[in-house]
Amino acid sequence: MHMNPNEIKKAYEKGFDFEREYHGCAQCVIGALYEVFPEMRNEDVFRSASGLAGGVGLTTIGQCGALSGAIMVLSQIYGRELGELADPERKRFVAYRLGEIIVNRFQEEYGTVVCGEIQVKLMGRSFNLWVPEEKEEFEKIGGHSKICPSVVGKAAHWAAEIILEKRKEKREIVVEK
Repeated sequence: MHMNPNEIKKAYEKGFDFEREYHGCAQCVIGALYEVFPEMRNEDVFRSASGLAGGVGLTTIGQCGALSGAIMVLSQIYGRELGELADPERKRFVAYRLGEIIVNRFQEEYGTVVCGEIQVKLMGRSFNLWVPEEKEEFEKIGGHSKICPSVVGKAAHWAAEIILEKRKEKREIVVEK
């Protein structure tokens, strides 16, 4: 698989930096991918990820926001459109398969896709970021300075790899015709 390692590295670095600086894991993955692939930029997709941080609404009980953001961008590119809800081309199954790939990477890396469980694995416990004392402890442990940024960076990295691989496949198919 030949890919531009600079784009993949940039996806990781932008994701890491955005999460460290601004927080909001789902939006930070999306923002990082839009930095690497600016032609995909979509303000509505970015905005729609606002409530997905911290396992949805900072609850930690839902799916990791970084995973959600990666899947949102992959679905933005490869999923079905509202005007084609019947999906005769079965585009949604491409998005399903790419989502499965990202989920499997999270499972391999963290053993889970649940925000709070990832926090337990990486920080020894989960944190309710609505409780000031817990948020302070989260920050002290490095939750926003290194731990969550690394999760966001990896999600952006994995999604960038998939996008570049899909683009390569498409080019190869065109060449073969």
